[in-house]
Amino acid sequence: MVKLFLSLVLLFSLGYSSENIVLDKDLLVQKIENFLGQSSYEKKKNFINVIFDPISSFYINDRVDDIKVIKTLEDNGLLKLFFKKPKEIRLSFKTSGSPLFFVKIMGDSLRNIGYYRYVTTASKLNSSEFTWSISMTSEYATDPLVLQTELAKSACYITNIRRNSATDWVYTVDMRAGFLNLLKLEDSKKVELKHSLYAHWLDCSMIQKLKIKSSRRNHWYPQISYYDSSLHLLNVTKIDEKRRLVSIEIPKRAKYMKISDLYTLKNVKDELVLSPYGRR
Repeated sequence: MVKLFLSLVLLFSLGYSSENIVLDKDLLVQKIENFLGQSSYEKKKNFINVIFDPISSFYINDRVDDIKVIKTLEDNGLLKLFFKKPKEIRLSFKTSGSPLFFVKIMGDSLRNIGYYRYVTTASKLNSSEFTWSISMTSEYATDPLVLQTELAKSACYITNIRRNSATDWVYTVDMRAGFLNLLKLEDSKKVELKHSLYAHWLDCSMIQKLKIKSSRRNHWYPQISYYDSSLHLLNVTKIDEKRRLVSIEIPKRAKYMKISDLYTLKNVKDELVLSPYGRR
């Protein structure tokens, strides 16, 4: 009787596993077909079956590992991201996290991989999700592998990718553990900020006070903003006169700070030297 029971359990288990494998394969095929297009998928179907075996290696728990799927397609020359001439590219990014924080992380990541000239086309917030859409003109679509590598520096991870067309991609990003990948100020460690057309963002979570010395060549009118871990603005220091030295106390809840100029960063032609002190 015991042997019969164990045999039935084993038979049931094998049947259940087989059903799951079929389901998994269907989901994986749908994902591959979405990335390549139906026509391209059908032409390369036999080759695709070979390179995506075993299918279990292309899953993270119960979802398809989109990044690994795309890497496999790229490594085997199946996914083409370049165009014969520049085209308008549309990218949409979705998350369940803080919109302001998310846009900052995404903006920094895009700039770090070479995307500077894009425009926001839409932003939408509902009870469960925030979507930020941008467009740009480019000779190639954004490489998801490059974007993921950059996002990982801020502990953010792409969990889903949808290709609406060769020039229209939608990314879902998990940013629950996300942080800004910034230079972290530390007690008694001087930092020299070089001339930049962009405001200087820094992690100030480990210090209590800061002295900022401006070069003689600068005409710096200080504007210093402080933010919490979700990028909510805490305080802003504005000084409407040229300064060569500023001493500030960091607000207790501040994690990030932005150093800029009240009028234009063209006033800051040379370096700013930061001297942090006091540990938190």
